[in-house]
Amino acid sequence: MNGLFLMAEAESGSQIEQIARTFGVDWPHLIAQMISFCILCFLLHRFAYKPALQMLENRRRLIAQSLANADKVKAELARTETQRKEVMVQANVRATQFIDEARVAAERLLKEETRKATAAAEEIIVRARQATAQDHARMLAELKREVGRLVVETTSAVTGKILTTEDQRRLAEETEKQLAA
Repeated sequence: MNGLFLMAEAESGSQIEQIARTFGVDWPHLIAQMISFCILCFLLHRFAYKPALQMLENRRRLIAQSLANADKVKAELARTETQRKEVMVQANVRATQFIDEARVAAERLLKEETRKATAAAEEIIVRARQATAQDHARMLAELKREVGRLVVETTSAVTGKILTTEDQRRLAEETEKQLAA
């Protein structure tokens, strides 16, 4: 459009025409070059500039989305870290409870086992005392019989006479009475 305006003025013989002749402007070639330049600008705008702008827009959108995703990941990581800490605190509390319960159970078991061991020891002592008492009674009975037999033999030897079973029994009973007293 500018070219038409310039041509219209150039034909009128104005100052522009004189300058154009001074510089050697060839109007048909200039107009053809201007049309070629306009076509080239249109094609570059359509096939190069718009796709490049669209690609840049896509990259800008992708970068913005990546930054938003990074923020989401950071927030998720912070939330996960908070949850991990809470779980660790809960696990520590549970572990402490388990340890305390185990200590209480161990103390209870220790007391129970101590009680059982004490009862078993007392039972052993009672049995030993009973066995000792039985052995003592048995030995005492054997001693009495032996002493009675010795008394009968000694009396027989001292008196020189043979004692009857009745005499032996009487002497054994008397000896027992004296030993018991």
